[in-house]
Amino acid sequence: MKSLWFFDDVNLFKVLCPHKFKAYKASHDFDSYKKKDYIYFEADSANKVYLIEKGKVKIGYYNEDGTEVIKAILTRGDLFGETAIFGESKREEFAQSVDNATSICPIGVDTMLELMRRNQSFSFKIYKIIGFKLKRLERRLQLLLFKDAKTRLLEFLDELCADYGYDCEKTGDKVIRHPYTQKDIACLIGTSRPTLNVLLNELKEENIIEFNRKEIRIHEKIA
Repeated sequence: MKSLWFFDDVNLFKVLCPHKFKAYKASHDFDSYKKKDYIYFEADSANKVYLIEKGKVKIGYYNEDGTEVIKAILTRGDLFGETAIFGESKREEFAQSVDNATSICPIGVDTMLELMRRNQSFSFKIYKIIGFKLKRLERRLQLLLFKDAKTRLLEFLDELCADYGYDCEKTGDKVIRHPYTQKDIACLIGTSRPTLNVLLNELKEENIIEFNRKEIRIHEKIA
C-alpha cells in the first residue's frame, strides 16, 4: 500500500500548511510542544485540524480501567484531528507530543473547509488521505484482534517498507530507515517492549532481518 500520509510523492506539509497560502500566512503561527505535552485531550472541543512540522505525536485513548491504547504514532507531514472536518464537536481521543521539540501547524476547521471549497483537487487529496487512514486503522485493528504478535510484527514491517523502505543496490535487501523507537513499535502492534525485542531477535536468528536503532534490513530472499 502506498504511504498513508504522502501522495504523488509530495509531502503533505508542502501542500496543506496555511503558510503556503498568502491569504492565511499573516495570521498563522506554529505551536511548540515538549515531550508528554498534550495537544488536546479526550472531550476537548474539536475545532482544529493539525499537521506535524517536526517531531512525533501519539494518538490514543483510555479504556474504562485507565489502560492507555495507542492508535497511531505520527511524524512530520502527518495530519491528525481531521474528524473535525466532518462535524465532530468533541474529541474522542487524545494527542500527545512524543518528542521534546514537536512543532505543530494548527488549521482552523473553517479555514480548512474554505480551502477545500476553493480547490476541488485539494479537497479530493484530503479525502483520499483520510480514506487511506481509515483503511489502515481498520487493518491494524483486525491484526490486533485475530493475529499473534509475530504476525502483527511482520505485517507492521510490510507497512514500514511501503512508507520508509528502499532497495539496496548492492544486495537487493529492503532497507527501512524509520522514525520509531522500539517502544513506539511495541505500542503500535499491541505488545510489550521485551516481547518485541524477543521477536526481533528471533527474526534475526532466522536470517530474515537485521536491525539497529533506526534501521531495519529485510534480506532479499525474504522480501
